[in-house]
Amino acid sequence: MTTLILCLFIAILLPYLLKIVVANFMQKEGKYDNHYPRAQQARLQGMGARAVAAHQNSFESLLVFATAALTAMATNHIGTTIQILAIIYIISRFIYCYFYLMDMASLRSTIWFIGFVSCLIILGLCLV
Repeated sequence: MTTLILCLFIAILLPYLLKIVVANFMQKEGKYDNHYPRAQQARLQGMGARAVAAHQNSFESLLVFATAALTAMATNHIGTTIQILAIIYIISRFIYCYFYLMDMASLRSTIWFIGFVSCLIILGLCLV
């Protein structure tokens, strides 16, 4: 169970780590606009805009993974296979964010799919 909790902890931190990247791009615009940060984020282009998108997608993806991980813990399905799938999800999310920042759209979509399917398999294994 420790592996699942650690993976969940990392998944929770990831959007906030990406926010640091977003804030750096916002700072490059002259200064970070703490009064209207979302308006400033909407004006970002290129890698800055992709960092915002990766940040937002990390929150979206967190919901799916958290549901899978918590379901596994609640149903006491915490075996090696589920732990490996959780690790695959975490690794895929870091690779996904890198591909997003580097504008590698096709690879990004492929790695997103791998992470998503790992969550679905975790949920499926909880039904067995």
